[in-house]
Amino acid sequence: MFELERYLKERAQLVERAFSRCIDEPAGPAAPLYEAMRYSLLGGGKRLRPILVLASCEAVGGKVETALGLACALEMIHTYSLIHDDLPCMDDDDLRHGRATCHKVYGEALATLAGDALLTDAFRVVLRSSDGAPPDAVLDAVAILAEAAGSRGMVGGQVIDLANEGKKLTLEQLEDLHSKKTGALFRASILGGARLGGATPAQLDSLDRYARAVGLAFQVMDDLLDVESTTEQMGKRTQKDEAAGKNTYPSLLGLEESRGLARQLERRAHQALETFDQRAAPLRKIATFVVERRQ
Repeated sequence: MFELERYLKERAQLVERAFSRCIDEPAGPAAPLYEAMRYSLLGGGKRLRPILVLASCEAVGGKVETALGLACALEMIHTYSLIHDDLPCMDDDDLRHGRATCHKVYGEALATLAGDALLTDAFRVVLRSSDGAPPDAVLDAVAILAEAAGSRGMVGGQVIDLANEGKKLTLEQLEDLHSKKTGALFRASILGGARLGGATPAQLDSLDRYARAVGLAFQVMDDLLDVESTTEQMGKRTQKDEAAGKNTYPSLLGLEESRGLARQLERRAHQALETFDQRAAPLRKIATFVVERRQ
């Protein structure tokens, strides 16, 4: 019987061991930069995005080793985004994963550069560590990743979020915001991993529907946890979205309707995987895990 907790732990350990090949050990004049990069990248977290890369690759019959570079790159880009989000000019947060944020330890300038370096080095990691994948699949994965991370994805979503603080968005507008700010990296994880694993066009279409549902479900739950959890439980400051005038699912729909939406998205994710066999068991379980998590 498939055990999700064991799978998540094993895959997270696999990714974390691979991180040692992604960032140089602190040495020489740039040692403080490497220290800041490693502090943030190795500072904990669910590792959900890289695990989704590997699970998607496996779901279509690919080998985990083929997608390990992309898995590391996704977490590097996610980490860069958190470093920058925590800066005083953005969300101004002092706590991440239960410890001081990068800029509180290394200063704003070095934290900014650590984020820049993680983003840039992520693409080197993909291109140098996708052994066994056809060159066209690697290029597709890189293109998917770049679009998800840039102005059409995460960065664009962050701009929409900042521009609309204190304003009331419609449900459609909120979904567009979060499909970019949060959902885009989930989609890149799933489609990129599947592409490296040799997915067919039909499989990619199904996984695209899965990715969009899981990405939004994750954000709905993040919004709910920000309202209902404590800083100690989450390892980061909570109950801050309302104070900042941010658009969230609970502020628009209320708590109960937001929970209902999360469950609806979970069902949508499962339906997208109906044509897949048992190799997609991790993806099915992860969809449920996303809406049942408590941190």
